[in-house]
Amino acid sequence: MSELEVRQRLESSSTAIRRIMMDLAGGSGKNSHLGGGLSSVEILNCLYGDFLSVHPSRVTDSTRDRFIMSKGHGVLSLYATLSYYGFISRNEISSYMQDESHLISHPVMNLSLGIESSNGSLGQGLGFGIGLALSAKRSGQSYKTVVLLGDGECNEGSVWESVRIASHLRVGNLLAIVDDNGFQSDGDTEQVSGNPSLAQAWSNFGWKATEVDGHNVGQIIDALSHFNIESEQPLVIIAKTVKGKGISFMERNNEWHHNRLTPDFYDRAMKELGTE
Repeated sequence: MSELEVRQRLESSSTAIRRIMMDLAGGSGKNSHLGGGLSSVEILNCLYGDFLSVHPSRVTDSTRDRFIMSKGHGVLSLYATLSYYGFISRNEISSYMQDESHLISHPVMNLSLGIESSNGSLGQGLGFGIGLALSAKRSGQSYKTVVLLGDGECNEGSVWESVRIASHLRVGNLLAIVDDNGFQSDGDTEQVSGNPSLAQAWSNFGWKATEVDGHNVGQIIDALSHFNIESEQPLVIIAKTVKGKGISFMERNNEWHHNRLTPDFYDRAMKELGTE
């Protein structure tokens, strides 16, 4: 498959993943974290559709790559992506946010569904990822570990403790991606905590840092191609994104950080996404 065909496939499937998200949120009858999930769709789709060595038939294989959803509130996009690629069945995905469901508003580790870690409080995923990457290095395994964080999550001191120790331990088999959508629960990230250059901050701690348009699958694929599992320098990709991407009334509207997709809103969203 040519690079153009790969890009076209990922662009089309990103829209399909957004449709799944709307079906889940609309069908649940409950509030969902839509904004931060929608901003990370292309990132997750490029990972599962082109980069990660994972498959629904080998969810417990010790050689599989590991993906850690550190920005756990954005898990709706992970559920939809795992469903699209066959890790979560239609019957299972339909239980989202229902009583006794495995699929709630934050991820709960369940390898049978392709979910590698639990997450509630922000700032935990990178440290967990470092442990996985370090384990791989010390045991001579070649799996990749990828951690997705949010820009607001990077306010957590535990993130920077992990950034520092990862460089010190030379876990170059670790890849971090920051979904930099400019918002967090409390509002505009720049107003909440200033607007430092994330790329520069990570670089200062010894990481190789690169910035991409987080909705341009070509740029994401190119950045991922520079990951070298044999390197001793970890890589971070700062993905500039739009919160609520793909749904006009949600884009850059922080009311959709956590909100209920009523039938009217659902119809409007699906009309914008079109039919398959």
